[in-house]
Amino acid sequence: MKCDICEKDAVVHLTQVVNGEMKEVHLCEEHAKAQGIDIHSPISITDILMGLGEDSQNIQSELSPACPRCGMAREEFRKTGRLGCSDCYKTFMAELAMAIKAMHHNTQHVGKIPAREGVQTRIKSQVARLQKDLDSAIVREDYEKAAQIRDQIAEARAQSDEEGGAV
Repeated sequence: MKCDICEKDAVVHLTQVVNGEMKEVHLCEEHAKAQGIDIHSPISITDILMGLGEDSQNIQSELSPACPRCGMAREEFRKTGRLGCSDCYKTFMAELAMAIKAMHHNTQHVGKIPAREGVQTRIKSQVARLQKDLDSAIVREDYEKAAQIRDQIAEARAQSDEEGGAV
């Protein structure tokens, strides 16, 4: 890849999506510095993009320094943004939660659902919503409404069992 400004080899590659439009920027070391990106900084560009930095360093001092299974160091995860094994998810959970929230502004998936899993997911969501409604009806002492909601929950769970899942 060449620098977008001067045609030297690019060392910084950024992708940004704004209003559904993807924009890629490729910069050489000189132009990256001119844009305020210090590629030799102790904080990686992954940290900057994922919203880590000082908070992550505070967490780092409180938690174990490496994954007990694969030995991946916390610092290596922070630099690369990649995990080494399935146990890394547990070891680096604090950083992952911060990164996911910074990138997606939420920690719970709210987007599209694959078709093969959509039915079960919709039923689980419906049961969770109905359960909140049931709790609210009980607090209000509206027992007739609570009985109706209870029956709807039972119906949704029966539908889930028919589809091969458990709610």
